[in-house]
Amino acid sequence: MSTEPSVGRFDPERPYRCSPQVALRPESFGALAYHFGTRRLSFLKSPLLADVVRDLAAHESVHAALDHRGVAGTERAAHVAALAQLAAAGTIEPR
Repeated sequence: MSTEPSVGRFDPERPYRCSPQVALRPESFGALAYHFGTRRLSFLKSPLLADVVRDLAAHESVHAALDHRGVAGTERAAHVAALAQLAAAGTIEPR
């Protein structure tokens, strides 16, 4: 049995990045993410989540990016869930 994650499945143990087709616009609530390929607009509903998305490419995993920003406890589970949704939308992608 393979332990590799299936294609398209979000895995916070892996490195991710903000898609090069996505522009992030800072907002008081977090950020707006516009995907030029799909023309999809996503709302990053906290400044901390927006910072984590911007930081992803600099870390060896999603968990490392969350650690860097001090995201812990119940906040961590909510951020991982939000990042999984952003991955499903193509806003972030494995690198």
